[in-house]
Amino acid sequence: MGRLKELRISRGYTQLKMQMLTGIDQSDYSKLESEKRRYTFEQCRKIAIALDTSMDYLAGLTDVKEPYQRKKPN
Repeated sequence: MGRLKELRISRGYTQLKMQMLTGIDQSDYSKLESEKRRYTFEQCRKIAIALDTSMDYLAGLTDVKEPYQRKKPN
């Protein structure tokens, strides 16, 4: 199972919930999970925020699931 699907399931989210959290259409999200499509930068950012992880973890650059400290919005 890929990192994206594993994280989604561990959070108790459905693909439909991910659509609501990220604005990414459920069918497109499904393709991202099954690796039939690659993330855009913006999709990866939205997914990382929704799943409370880092873009580096989603990209396979680190095994640390915890996100980096984020800036507070102004």
